[in-house]
Formats: sequence, structure tokens, C-alpha cells
Amino acid sequence: MIRDIETTLTVWKNDTNRRPLLVRGARQVGKSYTVSEFGQNEFENLVTINFEKKPQFEQCFDSLVPGEIIDKLGVMAKAEIVPGKSLLFLDEIQQCPAAITSLRYFYEEMSELHVIGAGSLLEFALAKSDFSMPVGRVQTLHMRPLSFGEFLLAMGEERARRRLETNLAEMTGAMHEHLLPLLRQYMLLGGMPGVLSEYLTSKNIRRALAVQTLIAQSFRNDFGKYAGQGKHRHLQKAFMQLPKLVGQKIIYSHIDPDAQSRNIKEAILLLEQAGVAIRVKKTSGDAPPMEAMANEGYYKAIFLDIGLMQNLCGLEEEIPFTQDLLTINRGALAEQFVGQELLAYQENHKTPALYYWARDARNSKAEVDYLYQIGSKIIPVEVKAGRTGTLKSMRMFIEKYNSPFGIRISQNPYGYDQHVFSIPLYGISGLKNALNYRA
Repeated sequence: MIRDIETTLTVWKNDTNRRPLLVRGARQVGKSYTVSEFGQNEFENLVTINFEKKPQFEQCFDSLVPGEIIDKLGVMAKAEIVPGKSLLFLDEIQQCPAAITSLRYFYEEMSELHVIGAGSLLEFALAKSDFSMPVGRVQTLHMRPLSFGEFLLAMGEERARRRLETNLAEMTGAMHEHLLPLLRQYMLLGGMPGVLSEYLTSKNIRRALAVQTLIAQSFRNDFGKYAGQGKHRHLQKAFMQLPKLVGQKIIYSHIDPDAQSRNIKEAILLLEQAGVAIRVKKTSGDAPPMEAMANEGYYKAIFLDIGLMQNLCGLEEEIPFTQDLLTINRGALAEQFVGQELLAYQENHKTPALYYWARDARNSKAEVDYLYQIGSKIIPVEVKAGRTGTLKSMRMFIEKYNSPFGIRISQNPYGYDQHVFSIPLYGISGLKNALNYRA
């Protein structure tokens, strides 16, 4: 499968001022496979050190001198590690914190050697109070499940993807109808590489959905790696309930009425660290940065992957036969899809983030599903069914914060009317070009 991040990796390889790279992301989003393919295709040799499979390699980092590390690794791995010709891939690097620390010294003393680290639970190692991240000496890339655009490539729809990103306004009529079944298929399968690999090999939906179930179980199996036994129950509850609460403000008692709020809050934050969920924070629409005005006490959440979400919600029977994708699970599936796509096309060296806006005045409640930044402007985004609708909340936001326009995302083709761009669900990858707007 071709991943968009491969382009970024190639730019990194050729950058004379590059730093060692950390690829971050949840379990099974394709980090190891993508880096390995990149190493095999772009370098004379790839040397992979997996600290989870072979913990004895941790001893090579007793010294933080790059030359000594390379000598030891070369002997134990029976491989030549040659700066400028080799890619050193430190997989499951969170198992060896000293290896993360060593990246600083590779940058300072052996910058000609290409080094990439990756790990499914890397965030927990970086967050420990006794660990000091080598800031300024390491580059970061965030990796997520396949986007809808990447899914189209995997399905042999290269021309469709290219047209979406360059000429969304022309995706009408037969082309529009051609993409809707593919969108339904993606909503069912999702973007986890293992699921798509099974489907592309067997062409059997049921076998692919069985892989989804196994992946969900693998996330549960990880709980013991980042939480004590006493927290397992809260993690299990949050893990099972969050997919059913997409699009709703998170109220801890709705996840587990018998648990204390602080325990459920901690469980959600742990799932976010693991990359399994991401909070959609409530914020003001005044001006960027949106994080500065975010309210930590008010948030919604989306799940890592829409395929896993529908699997845990038991929605797989609804998706292929429902005409309006925005009505499934009261619109939560569409809101999950839009959030996931907005994340997919963010700059991958920045920490992923999503925001929404809500007004809770007694006689004037309003909510905008997502906020989208273009230049210095914050744009309201609504996920809506049907061709009509008042879009009252969006228009209230536009007036209050002087936004130049709003974005409605639906099953309808591209259009523009009364300061509102209509973007089809499948067209988020081409959003910037379609708006044709310079802030």
C-alpha cells in the first residue's frame, strides 16, 4: 500500500540538515511496514533493531557514543551500518529509553547516518517524568490509519484520487455516484492496513471484519503495558463506550455511572496517549491558536479508525444498505469520518488536534461540529444531511467571529451558496484546493 508519509520520508532522507526521526502513532497503523519498505527501497541496506523481539539489544546503548553503539549493533545484528548508505531502524524504541536519548548524540556526532525510531506505545515513554526528550535534535512524524485518499490508491482508484485533490468541483453526476459506494466501503473497512490487506487478498468482507476484531482485541491486550490492574476496568469501559459516543459531549457518567469521574477521565487520557482515541476540544473561534482557548473540561471524542468504530458499535450490517450515510448511528459515523479525514491531512510533523465550538446560552444554544483553520482564519464545519437546512449554528459562528465562509460536509456534490461551501464527504482531501481561498 502506498502511504502519503512516504513522500515526507523521502524529503527527510535528502535533507542535508535532517535529524533522527521518530515515527509516532497507534498500534498497527503501518509504522514498521512503511519504514521497512522505505529502507529497502531507498538505501543500500536496512538494519532493523526490534527491542520488543530482541531486548538484548538494549545493552548496546549502555554507552551513548554513536560510534560505540554502531560497533555493538553491527556485531550483534551481523550487519554493516554505513553512514550515508544504511538506514538504522530502531523499532519498538519505547522499550529502550536510552536509545531515544541516543538520538541526540547521533544528530550531534554522526548526523550523516539515517536513523528512524518508531513504537506503538512511544508516547508513554516520552511522558515519563524521569525522561528528557532530546528537543531540537529529533524530528517527529505522526502516522494514522489510511485516509480515504490512500484507500482509493489501494483500491486502484488513482485517477479518482487525483481528480478529488485537484478538481473537486467537477466530481458530479456519474463520478459522484462512482465514489459513494467506495465511501461506504471505506466506512465499513476503515483504514487499518491489516484489514485492507486481508480484503485486497481475499475479497471477503467477513474475513476483513474478523481482522478488525483481532485488532480491537490487541488494543485491549495492551492495557496492561500502560496501566496498573486497578485501571483495567475503567480502560475497558472507556474503550467500549467511546465509539458509541462520537459526536456527543463526553459525560463521564455515560461511560460508567458507577465509577468516579476522575478515573474515567484518566482512562480517556490514557487511550489518547495510546492513539486509540483523540479528544475534540471545545474552543473559541476568536483567532488561532485554537489550543490556547481550548476548554479541557468540555470535549467530544473520535476513535482511531472508523472501521474499528463501526465494529465496536455493531454497525456493519447498516452501512452497505443505508442510502444516507449521515443518518447511521444518528450521524455519528459521518462525524467520525470527517474528524478522521481532517486529522489525516494535517501536517504530519505536528501533534494531531481537533476542535469544535459550542454556545450554551440559556435561550441560544448552538454547536459547530469542527473548526478548520485557513491562514489566520477559523472556519466553521458542519456535517449535515440533505440539501437544505438552516445551518443556524454555522451562521451564528460566521457572524460572531467574522469568518469569511462556512463549510457544510454532506453526501451532496460540491457547491457554493450564501457564503457556504458544500463539500462531499469523500472530498475532504481536496478541501484546500476546492475552497480556492487565500486568507
